[in-house]
Amino acid sequence: MNKTRIVNFFKKYGHIWTLSYAFLYLPWFAYLERTVTRRYHVMHSQLDDLIPFNEYFIIPYLLWFIYVAGALAYFFFTSKENYYQLCTYLFAGMTISLLICTIFPNGTDLRPVIDPDKNLCSYLVSLIYRADTCTNVFPSIHVYNSICVHVALTKSRALQDRRLVRIGSAVLMVAICMATVSLKQHSVIDVAGGILAAIVIYRSPIPAATPGRSRPARWPCARHGPDFGFSDIRIPPDESSLSSGGIFYISCIVCISCIVCHQ
Repeated sequence: MNKTRIVNFFKKYGHIWTLSYAFLYLPWFAYLERTVTRRYHVMHSQLDDLIPFNEYFIIPYLLWFIYVAGALAYFFFTSKENYYQLCTYLFAGMTISLLICTIFPNGTDLRPVIDPDKNLCSYLVSLIYRADTCTNVFPSIHVYNSICVHVALTKSRALQDRRLVRIGSAVLMVAICMATVSLKQHSVIDVAGGILAAIVIYRSPIPAATPGRSRPARWPCARHGPDFGFSDIRIPPDESSLSSGGIFYISCIVCISCIVCHQ
């Protein structure tokens, strides 16, 4: 019975294969964290010195993990099409970020000395500082992924009437972006890089590379259609054709319209 349930699950949710991207991203990121330790370009601007440290921003900073994972889980179970679109948007930018950090090693010098006994938030910040190095920060993945998720949620047809969800998503997205600089995890340069990457990747046509027959996805405005963003992604009709696409599909087939879809 359990075996049958497992088989049925993978038949119904065969798009779970996309999560294998973690086997590319995590080892690559871990390698950069281990090797980029001394000789790197410091991302620092005068504006960074004007932004005060605030440990309470650790709350939206940590909510980022739930925000991204929650959006992926929602689309995973409710809309395979939107799920593929969000994964493509996320994974393409994350891959480009790794390439930038590999070619252009970078980091910050912004972190203050933290007293972990001051309060719970300070303690959590100290844990983040210990677990995460101050390198490989440009562009900010926290910022980039937050924008991706917000665009996905606001452009989803299923959520068009959920005004509170869209407003809450916008507030959380902005709070996460503010948290990256208020916790001194990132420079404003990194934040600008994350925003620019989101816009450029959203607008840049990259040829689709889908195996087998395909059907066009639907798009986000009067010009492109109803859903949230990619102008030429092709979704394979069955999961058996996905294996030959592999990670290349997720990392490379970004063909995107404009971020402000009503323009």
